[in-house]
Amino acid sequence: MNDRGQYSPGPAGGAEVRKEGEKWTLILVRELRHSPEKVWEAITEPAHLREWAPFDADGSLGTVGNTVKLTTVGAPTQRATETTVTRADAHNLLEYKWGGFDMRWQLEGSGGGTRLTLWTNIGRRFISMGAAGWHICFDVLDRLLSGAPIGRTVGPDAMKFGGWQRLNAEYAKQFGVESPNWRPGAAQES
Repeated sequence: MNDRGQYSPGPAGGAEVRKEGEKWTLILVRELRHSPEKVWEAITEPAHLREWAPFDADGSLGTVGNTVKLTTVGAPTQRATETTVTRADAHNLLEYKWGGFDMRWQLEGSGGGTRLTLWTNIGRRFISMGAAGWHICFDVLDRLLSGAPIGRTVGPDAMKFGGWQRLNAEYAKQFGVESPNWRPGAAQES
C-alpha cells in the first residue's frame, strides 16, 4: 500500500443534486483511466469493493436477482442490509438499493477509459457529506485500479482526513446547502 499521507483530493467537482418532490438525488461523475470491464469488476466484486467502497458485500453485485448483504464500514454503528440486484448489464449499468436508497451506476467507454456515473438518493442534510465521501472513495478506487492503492478511507476515518472537511465545505457551497460542520467522532457522541 502506498503512503496515504501523500494523497490530497482535488477540488470539489463532477457532482450535482436533483430534487424531485421530497426525494434528493446526488449524481457524481468521474472519468477513470481504466476500461469499463476493469471498473465493472471493482464495483461488483466483494474483494474489490473491500478496497475502496463504504460497504462490504458478501456476494457479487454483478448478476440480476442476486441477494447480497451490504455492511457499512467505519460507521459508529455497523449496519447490514440485504439488497437484491435489480439491474446488471455487464460493463454498462448496475442498480440495487443500499440501506433503502437507490444506487445506480453507469459505465461509459470514454477516451480509452470509463466515465463512471453514480446516482444515489440521499437525505438533504447529508448531501455535501455524501459528495465528499464518494469523491474520496472514487479517488481511492482510481488509485487501486492504477496499481497504487492507498487503502479504503471511509466513515469517521474519512471525516478525520483534512481533505474531507474541505470537500464537504466546497460541495455545500456548490449545492447551496448549509455545510454540516461535523467534527470526527460527533456521530458517536449523539
